Amino acid sequence: MSLLAYDSAPPVLPRAAVDAKLVSLLKLAAIGFGVFLSGFVIREPAPYELYMVGLIAIWALAGLKISRRIAPLLALLIAFNIGGLISMSQLASLGTIPLYIAVSLFLALTSVFFAAVVEDDPDLLAVVFRAWVAAASATALFGILGYFHAFPGAEMFTKFERAAGVFEDPNVFGPFLTLPAVYLLYLVLTARPVTAFLCVPLFLIVAGGIFFSFSRGAWGLLIMTCGLLVLTVFLNADTAAARLRITVTAFLALVGIALVLLLALQIPAVSELFFQRAQLVQDYDGARLGRFARFGIGFGWATEHPLGIGPLQFGQILGEDTHNIWLKALLDYSWLGFAAYLTLILWTLAAGFRILFRRRPWQPYLICVYIVFVGHVALGTVIDTDHWRHFYLLLGLLWGMIALEQRHMAQRFGFARYAPSMSCPCPSSRLRGSRRVPVSMADPG
Repeated sequence: MSLLAYDSAPPVLPRAAVDAKLVSLLKLAAIGFGVFLSGFVIREPAPYELYMVGLIAIWALAGLKISRRIAPLLALLIAFNIGGLISMSQLASLGTIPLYIAVSLFLALTSVFFAAVVEDDPDLLAVVFRAWVAAASATALFGILGYFHAFPGAEMFTKFERAAGVFEDPNVFGPFLTLPAVYLLYLVLTARPVTAFLCVPLFLIVAGGIFFSFSRGAWGLLIMTCGLLVLTVFLNADTAAARLRITVTAFLALVGIALVLLLALQIPAVSELFFQRAQLVQDYDGARLGRFARFGIGFGWATEHPLGIGPLQFGQILGEDTHNIWLKALLDYSWLGFAAYLTLILWTLAAGFRILFRRRPWQPYLICVYIVFVGHVALGTVIDTDHWRHFYLLLGLLWGMIALEQRHMAQRFGFARYAPSMSCPCPSSRLRGSRRVPVSMADPG
């Protein structure tokens, strides 16, 4: 063989490099598919549960690592569920209560799982967000089509004449769509014009799903989180030009949404249900044994029963669930569970806020997740969120990014070698006019 022929031969990648790339792609696909399944919960157990049980088991066998940075999340969630076992001990007949606690523990483990995988591979954040947007767009579209009876059998995607998509409850369907809506709005505010333009129809579909869910909690959550997002992105921008763009875009988005809302309200059925649901206090809230009265009764019971009254007993006694996550923690998970849950929420809020404005490759994701998590904490005062799959996903993503920041700071101050930079497919929040300045893990700040 001549030297020329030898030099012209195509390079051959090492088998180890090919295998590593294949494993990486399989990891990304597995996580993305799991997040996508979280948008389809029309019956329980949902495909998401069955899939995640297998995925966590496989990941554990392959060497899933729970670092000391994630360990507090695991410890607090276990303490929360031990509180549930203590409360369960107060019951003479258990029925399906053990299954309820098992689901609580499983969802806690999904949160720890997502925190661990994000800390291990921050590039998974892009996959999680894209899969969540895809799931939200699909289920929101089904919900909208179902609301308008667009095809035979479309009513299966509604509940109580409200859009529910591929969910059992419109009141869970709406909040599930919030993170994708906030992320799409973030891209509209900060991305290149072409990307921002392409995100507009997706945002309208997802926001439309939230509107037609006619969930007051979801409406308030969307308004609150979008407002906080605009404020946060505005404060995070570096230049006057960037802030002007954010202000103008937000104003145009507000005007556009108002026009779409006015058009929707021209439909009599939509208008009637909208004004009925838009009342701040419904009959079932202010009645003699309505939601607010039950709050008082429940908190009174909580002072008398430090071990709780047993999971799900409140609804059986008074006819309606607690509709308040703090009250539910006290009664269904005992004082121990309440203390663990309160500590977890306060710790998460404080740790997330402390790093919110630091320039990192994952900062855009952190901003969106943190704001939506804050909204869900507020929403928990009027609804139970202890079995919401996407709430635990939010919690896991947030703790994963908190752990990433802690690891980054350790690397920065020489406690470990620097890791390679993470690629961030979404626009950096560091804007200088129309030019994007890349942010690497080695950035100071």
